[in-house]
Amino acid sequence: MDKRTTAYLFALLIFAVDQISKWYIIGPLNLEAVQNIQLLPFFDFTWVENRGISLGIAQAQNETHRWILVAVTAAIAVGVAVWIRKEEARGDQLALAMVLGGALGNIVDRTRYGYVVDFLDLHFGTFRPFYVFNVGDAAISIGVVILLLRAFLIRDKAPEGMNEHA
Repeated sequence: MDKRTTAYLFALLIFAVDQISKWYIIGPLNLEAVQNIQLLPFFDFTWVENRGISLGIAQAQNETHRWILVAVTAAIAVGVAVWIRKEEARGDQLALAMVLGGALGNIVDRTRYGYVVDFLDLHFGTFRPFYVFNVGDAAISIGVVILLLRAFLIRDKAPEGMNEHA
């Protein structure tokens, strides 16, 4: 199987896990009705309707803003899908697939509900180092961190015959 096909399938897997987890939270668990379920002393399911982008930035104040966020996110997703196609490094392809799968999950939410369903709440007592997030958000964040680490810490070898001081 072509490595790009594998990356797109990985993006599809991320998307599916994101959507299935949200289906469970909305449907069988009905978290919206109970708002919060403590699972561990440091981890809860907490219902949040995120009408903005990362970290609650750029909240959609009306339907026009909502659809602008959908369009911008979709444009970014298309850009990431094209980048996967052009990328040669396997690690970067898989990291981009995480970003793509997570973005697609959030686009579906914003289109279907008008907001992104967030429910994963990691905390230490009252200290909350993260906003409430979802599987897609986690995949996007991890994918971006991998891309940044690879960009700054992993240097590709120069082609043979190239002078490093040139």
